[in-house]
Amino acid sequence: MEFETAIIFDNLDAILLGLKWTLIMVVGSLVLGIVLGLAACFAKLMAKGPLHWLAVGYIELYRTLPEMVNLFWIYYCLPLILGIRMSSVTVGLIAQTLLAGAFLAEIFRAGINAVPAGQIEAAYASGIPRIWIWRAIVLPQAVRIMMPAFITFLSDLFKVSGLLAAISVTELVYQATILSNVAWKHFEFFTVVGLLYFVIIAPLSLTAQHLERKQLTARR
Repeated sequence: MEFETAIIFDNLDAILLGLKWTLIMVVGSLVLGIVLGLAACFAKLMAKGPLHWLAVGYIELYRTLPEMVNLFWIYYCLPLILGIRMSSVTVGLIAQTLLAGAFLAEIFRAGINAVPAGQIEAAYASGIPRIWIWRAIVLPQAVRIMMPAFITFLSDLFKVSGLLAAISVTELVYQATILSNVAWKHFEFFTVVGLLYFVIIAPLSLTAQHLERKQLTARR
């Protein structure tokens, strides 16, 4: 089987357009997901009340719901409920943000809960204001603890973004599908797209593993 590089260079602009939209969707949903995840995290940490149970329900729903079902429900059902039309990009951004928020909420909560309670209690006993306890004690340690899981989730978010091709978002998988169907060169286009995903995701995975090893070494 001969790999035709010429067809790739002839369609490089279309492939780069797909890469651009993949990055836009991932970064956009990550930023919004961080905001949503923090809100859900702190609501769940309340341990009681309506906000706590709302956060618990949201997190459990989106951690168990298949990504494709979530995507299709928002694409087909949400516009019917709201009575509005939404673009594929808007639907994709909403779907990935809701997914990111649920997973990041648990990552944030795990990081905060991993901070030794004795340190926090000692700070309260010393009369240190709550805001300084969070700024100087809780958040620095929580962020360091949660980083491997956060980076691993970012890798997963890149993988999940490929599902957006199902609703015609012009990302990498969609572009590869269209180009390969037109030129009948599936091997070439999907190989290149696979390599692009590898170039993006492999360094993230290696970074997460490196941070995990550092944390394990520090605990010994």
